[in-house]
Amino acid sequence: MSSDKPRPRVRRSSIETEEERAWIGFYQRVGRDPVIANEVLAQLESDPEMKRTHLALYLDCKESLRRHKARQARNQRIGVFVRRLCHGLFVRPWRNLQSVLRAGSDLAVECLPQATKEPAVARIGRRTQEAKLATARTAFGQHGAEPSPAPTEIQASPNTNAKRATA
Repeated sequence: MSSDKPRPRVRRSSIETEEERAWIGFYQRVGRDPVIANEVLAQLESDPEMKRTHLALYLDCKESLRRHKARQARNQRIGVFVRRLCHGLFVRPWRNLQSVLRAGSDLAVECLPQATKEPAVARIGRRTQEAKLATARTAFGQHGAEPSPAPTEIQASPNTNAKRATA
C-alpha cells in the first residue's frame, strides 16, 4: 500500500514558474513571429545545454524561419507577376497609343492640302530656280547656248523624217 501514497510535491520557486511560463510563451510565439524565432534560435545555438534541454523549441524556430523565407519568396514571385500584368494591361497599351497618335499626326499633316502661294512668291521662286539653272550651265560650259526645249515640245528624229519621205 505504500505505492498508493501520493508523492510529495516538489515546491518550485516563483522564479522557476515564471521561467517556465516564458519558455511556454516562446513555444507559442515562434511559429508566428520570425523575429522572435531568430532571437531564440541565436540564444539556443549559443548555449549547447539550453539547446539540448529545449530541442523542440530549437526545431520550431528553424521551421518557422524556413516558412518565413518560403513566404517571402512566394510574395516576391506574386509581386513580379502583378507588376508584369499591370505593365501589360496599362503601360504598354498607353505607349502603343502614343506612338500611333504620333505617327497619325504626321500622316494627317501630309494629307492636308498644299497651302496656296501668292503669285508674287511663286514668281520669286521661279526666278530663283532660273538663276540657279543659269549658274549651273555656266559651270558646265554652256554659257551662250540656247536653253534646251521644254519636254512638252516634240522634235522629230531624223529616222522618222526619212520614213515619212519614203512612204
